[in-house]
Amino acid sequence: MAINCAALPDELLESELFGFERGAFTGAQQAKPGQIELAEGGVLFLDEVAEMTAAAQAKVLRVLQEREFSRLGGVRTIRANVRVIAATNCDLYGAVARDHFRLDLYYRLNVFDIRIPPLRERREDIVVLAQSFLREIARTTDRTRVELTAEATEALLRHEWPGNVRELFNALERATIVCEDGLIRAQDLSLASRVPLRLDTTDLAAMERQTIERVIRDVNGNKARAARTLGISRTQLYSRLRKHRL
Repeated sequence: MAINCAALPDELLESELFGFERGAFTGAQQAKPGQIELAEGGVLFLDEVAEMTAAAQAKVLRVLQEREFSRLGGVRTIRANVRVIAATNCDLYGAVARDHFRLDLYYRLNVFDIRIPPLRERREDIVVLAQSFLREIARTTDRTRVELTAEATEALLRHEWPGNVRELFNALERATIVCEDGLIRAQDLSLASRVPLRLDTTDLAAMERQTIERVIRDVNGNKARAARTLGISRTQLYSRLRKHRL
């Protein structure tokens, strides 16, 4: 079972993880098991785990320590027999140092660390991934055959891929649409003009802080409205508020 911790607001994240009993909140017409319960005997995948709020982190920590939990609005203790895999694209230890992530939860999750290097550091995977993606794209676009020419393959290997695997997939999807005769040429990939931006991260952080401050001010502190205005979830907003100490 998989859950994206960045895609759900706090209340919904907890109900998705732990489930709820009938009448636990307005609209809870019947009891519903959560992802932890549904993953019994299997694996629970927590994606973007660094985006969890402090309250959610504390509850997940209890599950990992005690191997038990309760549904929202429930009194019955349920045993949690699951293996947890957590993923994040940020420096989790750095988040601990900035007080954005619990140290005890970090060590509970970091039993076995798997680092997936960016695509530019594993160029031997580029062609293998490209061929797999092309087969997938061909099925969804009703193409019977899509292949890379030699020069297109060379262009893939030369590119720095600042957008990582998602950029590779998108480039191939676009090339599949515009190519002729099922053959993707270098020009179909449109990679040459795409130069990775080198931005000052300090300036970006200051701009982000200023934007959040302005929006919060405009909506008179209403965080739900602020999140909608910024185009992010409430969980992501709270994470950024902690990041900028707002």
